[in-house]
Order: sequence, then C-alpha cells, then structure tokens
Amino acid sequence: MITTDYDGCGRCLLGVRRLSRKSDATNSPEKQLDQVLSATEAVGGHIIAWADDWEVSGATDPLTRPGLGPWLRGEAGPYDGIVGAAVDRIGRNQRDVLNTAYAIHESGQLLVTYGHNGPWNLDDPNDEMRLSMESFGAQMELRAIQKRNRDETQRARAAGEPKHKNRYGYRFVRLTPKGKVDHVELDPIPAKILRNVAERILADQTGTITVHTEAGRLSREGVPSPADYRAKTNGREVTGNPWSTDTLKELLRGEGSLGYLMHKGRPVIGRDGHPVRLAPPMWDRATRDALIEKTAPKQEKPRTPKGKYLLSGISFCGNCGQKAHIRLQHKKRTTGRSGYCCNARLRGILSSQHCKPAPVISCSLLDSAVSEWFLAKYGNGQLMRRQFDPGTGHNARIIELEADRKRLRNDRSAGLYDAEDDSEWYRREYARMGREISELKKLPERPSGMRMVPTGKTIADEWYAAKDDVARRELLNGFNVRVTIFPTGAEQRIHIVGADIREQTA
Repeated sequence: MITTDYDGCGRCLLGVRRLSRKSDATNSPEKQLDQVLSATEAVGGHIIAWADDWEVSGATDPLTRPGLGPWLRGEAGPYDGIVGAAVDRIGRNQRDVLNTAYAIHESGQLLVTYGHNGPWNLDDPNDEMRLSMESFGAQMELRAIQKRNRDETQRARAAGEPKHKNRYGYRFVRLTPKGKVDHVELDPIPAKILRNVAERILADQTGTITVHTEAGRLSREGVPSPADYRAKTNGREVTGNPWSTDTLKELLRGEGSLGYLMHKGRPVIGRDGHPVRLAPPMWDRATRDALIEKTAPKQEKPRTPKGKYLLSGISFCGNCGQKAHIRLQHKKRTTGRSGYCCNARLRGILSSQHCKPAPVISCSLLDSAVSEWFLAKYGNGQLMRRQFDPGTGHNARIIELEADRKRLRNDRSAGLYDAEDDSEWYRREYARMGREISELKKLPERPSGMRMVPTGKTIADEWYAAKDDVARRELLNGFNVRVTIFPTGAEQRIHIVGADIREQTA
C-alpha cells in the first residue's frame, strides 16, 4: 500500500480499516482498501499511514484499538484527519463513534468515509443527524449480532456442540472448509508437547522442573505459544509471544484437557447427568489430580534457578557456603568471559564477612571440569525415566460418579425433576450410577504412582542430546550434583559430589 510523507497540506489522512474477523468476505481488507483510496481521492487528500485493526470487535473503543488508538491519543505523529470505508469501520458503538467524530472535529481535523460526499461537517445539522443515524444503525446491527451469537452459543451448549475456540491440544474437524464442526479430536503436535510437559513435571523429584521453568523452556526452544499456534493454523500472522505460566498451568490443571465441553471454566453437564465429552482426554483424571497436586503452591520452597548457565543454583562458595553468582570478567573487552564467583560479602551477608579472598573461576573452565567428571562417573549408566502410572482408574471413576450423583441429588432438592417424566429419568439415572459404582468397587484397584522404566539410552547419550545447558543442569540435579569452588591457591580448587548412581537406576 502506497503512502506518502506528512507535508502539512491539510489533506494528510490516516487510512482506517477494521475487521472483527479477517476472513470476513463482506468487508475484506482489499475492498476496504479500494473504498478508502477512493474516498481519499475524492477529497483531494493522500494517505500518510494505515491504522489497520484486524481481529478487533466493532464494540471496542477506537481510543483503545491497537492500530487507531495511538493516532487518536496523539502518540503516533501529526495527521490532518482519518478516512474509513464506512462509519461502522470506525466503530459500532454510537457513543464511541460520536465521541471520536467530535474530538476530530474540535481539533480541526477531517473525518472522511466512503459513500459520503466530502468530509463530515458536524456544524451542519444535516451531516450531524446523518452521522448520528448511521452510527445508531451500526450499533443496532452490533446488538443483533451479539444476540445471535448468544442464542447460538446457548443452543450449541444445550446440544453438546462446541461453539468456542478450540482448546490448545485439540482441533475442530470439518467435513467442508469453514463448514460446521463435525467432531473434535486431539491435535497430535500440541498434545505431544503438553504430555511431555506433564510427564517432566510429574517425574521431577528435585523441585527444579516447574510450570514456570517449563514455560521458559518452551519459549527458548521456539515452540509456538497457544495463541501463535492457533494463528499459524488459521493462516494469520504470528506475533511471537512467549509462553505464559498461567496459560500453561490452566492447560495442565483444567478439566478441558479431559475432553469435556467447557463453559466459564466448568464442564457442561449433559442430560444423563455426566459432563459432556467432546473428544478423547489428554490424560485421565488420576493424572490430572497428580498434576494439580504437583503444581500447587508450596510453602518454604527454594527458588528454582532461572539462570541459563550450567551450574546456576548448584555451585557454592568453599569459604562461606553461599551460592555462587555469575559475573562478567574484563567488562571493558568486547569478548568478556563469564565467571562463577562469590559476592556474598559485598552483598552484606553477615556470615560471609570473612570470605576473603572470594573464589572466582571461569565458567568455561568449571563447566568443562564438571562435565568431564559427570560423564566419567555416570555417563555409562543406563538412563531410567520416572513415569506416572495412572493405575486402573477405578477409584477415580467412582469419585466422578459419586460427584455426579451428588449433583443430581442437589438439583432434585432444589426442585428440579419434579415433573413425572423428569422424575422417572432421575430415578433411572441415579440407579444406573449406583450399579456402576457397585461394579467398580468389586474390581481390583492398582493405585496410581511413579514407576521407573528404562529408556534404552545411556546418561551420556542424554547429555549430548540436550539442547542447552539448562537441560544438562536438569540431569545434574537428577543426580544431586553439587559443586564447591575455592579461591586460587587453595589446596583444592574444585570439589564435586553427586548421588550414588545405584539410587538413580533402582
């Protein structure tokens, strides 16, 4: 799109385009482009910039829109007015449109829309009334759209059909492009990512693999966030946003990952008294319960190291016992070398006042020494992986059925199912749940828990396959490796200890 520089001619206009959905064929970006250019040419102006707001609802105040808002707030530079394809492209809320129009008019700028002869003149009663009527019509259309959406959402929810965006890890399957959703299934790529995260968190015994560290790991490895993955699969521009800890935690803990139809964070209950299931679960309820327990906030928990260095959080000062820090040596050089050091005395820690001289050692030197020691001691050992076994799941199913029966009893107490047909259905379903619970209680139960399984790899294989030092540090933490550094000239410069390898492969 051709733009020209601002020259103060009085006709330097800002092109405004907006779509609630970019795939909307009625007001496509190309159609709006032609209409804006035609309206600009009609008033003898030229476009200096474009304020495009894609995937932005018409109910959004123009002042807060990401594209148009900065210009209206005076944060994006000078301009002489705005030109849009129609009044409803400026907004669908009458008050917001009129506030924007009067703010532009009072500042001496132009408001131009396609289909109107010349700029809008709010001093002219006819123009003022016409703008008010067009903005009112846009608002009425918005209210009709919102009502249709609410009615369709309620209908879909009652019918057990999805009407919201697909949850990360699942995808909608349509028999025809842009047609009605036929069914929901697991999306193999994000499902594999989430299951790997869940497995890593459940298998961790060191407390260093958390939702926060996993969100950071996914961002470092370039795994698209849920929003970016949805944008990519829908053919939209990817913004490159990092993974959010809160988003990842909800994906791990939420009941939506059990394949249920959700509404306001809770499963939708079907006519049979059970949650409506749309797709196969990401994992079973026992695994979800274990994830909730493992990701729950813990009191007096040591902070997980956030550094990207190999020995962050596991290297200590041999003088005072404080954790070693990273400092950049030779700061004036462009190729400064990082080093592990103790700065506890400089930070005013009382127990470290006699830490003189403080130990300092090059990161590359210490990392190399620890890597060599670790591979020599553990490298040939077989790598065992802790894997969560959900067990038979009979008890989890019993708990779920008992919760469904309790919900039915509460509904009956509240006055539901009083009609003759409803009462018959209530008794039939309640009795069926009771029989299923009795049958499940007779079955042998294998409790859930962690199991050690061989991976077929050596520890050295896993070390060399690690993508970065953070992944290698997880291996060191798995063997409880701790490194102590001493000052130059000490009898022992580096001291390394780790767990008995037999404890790791038992």
